Amino acid sequence: MRILALTAVVSLTPATAFAISECRVTGNPSVFGVDMTAYFAVRSGETCNFPMRIPGAMHRSGVSRKPSHGTLRQVNVTTFRYTAASGYKGNDTFAIYGEGKGPYGSGRSVMTVNATIE
Repeated sequence: MRILALTAVVSLTPATAFAISECRVTGNPSVFGVDMTAYFAVRSGETCNFPMRIPGAMHRSGVSRKPSHGTLRQVNVTTFRYTAASGYKGNDTFAIYGEGKGPYGSGRSVMTVNATIE
């Protein structure tokens, strides 16, 4: 009986309560073969997904430079997950890269990302 009651409560929790939000990024998307810069803000200790959106097909991606005041994990070929260090407020910088081919160019692009941790 207790198991059924617990199951009912868990099933009422919305799925979006566990979803990680996307970082609100500013900066201009580029083309493959051209480096770029992006900016976003996140609260201390919080996590957001950081997408690397370049028109075309991304074949490979990765981390070029790790952040100093948080952690960065690659989720898939186009998305990274950043978690700001708990208790830290200030700036952090990291770099990711994407390799692929698009309608306007091909090659490797490095994105330098500047995070403001609030």
